[in-house]
Amino acid sequence: MTLEKLLEGVVLPIDKPRQWTSFQAVNKVKAAIRNTYGIKKFKIGHAGTLDPLATGLLLICVGKATKRIDELQAGEKVYTGTMVLGATTPCYDLERAIDHYYSYEHITPELVEEARKQFMGDIEQVPPIFSAVKIGGQRAYQYAREAADGKEIPSPTPKTVHIDEFEITAFRPGKNIQPAKPQLSTLNSQLPTPDSHLYSHPLGTVPEHLPQIDFRIRCGKGTYIRSIARDLGLALDSGAFLSALQREQIGKYSIAEALTINKVSSFLAE
Repeated sequence: MTLEKLLEGVVLPIDKPRQWTSFQAVNKVKAAIRNTYGIKKFKIGHAGTLDPLATGLLLICVGKATKRIDELQAGEKVYTGTMVLGATTPCYDLERAIDHYYSYEHITPELVEEARKQFMGDIEQVPPIFSAVKIGGQRAYQYAREAADGKEIPSPTPKTVHIDEFEITAFRPGKNIQPAKPQLSTLNSQLPTPDSHLYSHPLGTVPEHLPQIDFRIRCGKGTYIRSIARDLGLALDSGAFLSALQREQIGKYSIAEALTINKVSSFLAE
């Protein structure tokens, strides 16, 4: 790719690795461009942040394509992933340890299917406090850090988002074993994370006895899949959190055409 073509505007679909921030991915591409073309100053940005524990499609815009960031962010998105039922974490995913356990024995595939129907069309959701959404000019995750120090923090403002499809693609009831700690049947009861009967999950440690569901969601701009997991847990009279997430599509761009971080330099040199 010539430098002229790059600066004229290129959208690079990148497959963001797990445990990378979107900012780190942009910096990696920026370094590859500098090394390939020997330039220091150029425009670069991304269209739609992915959480560190999420993988998948991240659109990185270079040169005049940065003018398209708002347009690209508004594109329809497709996500697949896994939710764990019967427990919650403060950030709604595995960036923090489980903080509450709930009764889950009543949950069946049929109950999940009924609850899923509540999350179709226009729905109202509260963004996670561990997110980049702004509250009074400050990022929510900055307030979350203050909360860890015992300070009172404001809640993010609820917003309306649109869900076109929400499909449950698998239901796993969990292993029939005795958990390390007794399950609590009432909401908002604290319990330490169990220290046995655990298996190694790709994103961390999940109690083996908890049920899990796989899903596919097609949604509009600004939708927090972590918040859907939390709200689905509430709809099931239990708890839930996200244990895996991959973005498959943004508008016309697909994960199938995405470059791995390690292949960016060779792509630019072609």
